[in-house]
Amino acid sequence: MINKDNILIILPFLCLLFIGIIMVTSSSVYVAEKMYGNPFQFAEKQIIFLCIGMLATIIAMSIPSNLFYNYDWFFLLASFLLLLALLLPGIGTEVNGSTRWIRLGPINIQPSEISKLALLIYISGYCVRRQSEINTTLGFFRPLVILAGFGLLIMSQPDLGSTLVISMLVIAILFFAGISFLQFLLLICLMVSFAAYAVFFIAFRYARLISFTDPFAHFKEAGWQLGNALLGIGRGEWFGVGLGNSIQKNLYLPEPHTDFIFAVLVEEFGVAGSLILLALYAFLIVGIIMTAIKSIELGNLFKGLLAFGTGILIAIQALFNIGVNLGMLPTKGLTLPFISYGGTSLIIFMFMIGMVLRINYENRVTK
Repeated sequence: MINKDNILIILPFLCLLFIGIIMVTSSSVYVAEKMYGNPFQFAEKQIIFLCIGMLATIIAMSIPSNLFYNYDWFFLLASFLLLLALLLPGIGTEVNGSTRWIRLGPINIQPSEISKLALLIYISGYCVRRQSEINTTLGFFRPLVILAGFGLLIMSQPDLGSTLVISMLVIAILFFAGISFLQFLLLICLMVSFAAYAVFFIAFRYARLISFTDPFAHFKEAGWQLGNALLGIGRGEWFGVGLGNSIQKNLYLPEPHTDFIFAVLVEEFGVAGSLILLALYAFLIVGIIMTAIKSIELGNLFKGLLAFGTGILIAIQALFNIGVNLGMLPTKGLTLPFISYGGTSLIIFMFMIGMVLRINYENRVTK
């Protein structure tokens, strides 16, 4: 399936996966040594996740896109049940005060990550089935009811970051599917109002917001994460201190292999390294959007929405993560796609790339 039409997707995709393994290995050595006595514990697990993700990519490439359309309800129901399961005693696993994971033996499954895939598939299918109704009051509010249900379950974990990501994803798909600009503005206002309420009226989120505005004034409290991230980024300068030479990952920067892996990357590879990373994301997203546009031109709205949603989701989550690391956004627990440590996130994003490659192949076949 590799050709000039999808090389813009495959090449940056593989480069990002390679950078991810390198950075997880580099950023996690001290944390892994302290927690497990094995400096390569997280790197070894990430390689296993990567192998599973490759299998997921191949499976997604082998599934006709119409199958996702026909069974979009199944993905939605399965994801919803997984989120509900977190509320049951003894099933959800609590980490750092949040119950976001279901433990199955040696691995943890994060249902909120699966919900991104489920909503992407279902909302894309909904917009095709109800295309003539999408601008009516009922047709417009039906997907919002589903989004609200998922949002409430994810917020109960609590996880504001993932809630905002899935909200932006659904809004983007609806806009691309043809809702009016007035409806689009209404959704934006609703999301901003919800985010403002969740931040200003919840004590620990308000503390994060205050520390975000001046992390060094609250350095030993709520500003510890962002302060250390900014120190690491500042040390990186133009070309970094070299792979493996980060100081902040040495138990100063919390979550250096997950939420704040970008700060470690900039410290070790500098502004130059960060620009290369951003260029890879840009090429990948452009390739995905080109696939979406081609699908629309061929009259395949569902495939176009599926590819478009994938590109938008990768862009949103990457911007959120990088924005947090740079101090442009309040701290949120969101991974950097293909780079951060985390099995569910990596596998789901790799599965999505497999879907896009399948759509790309079907576009060529139906020319």
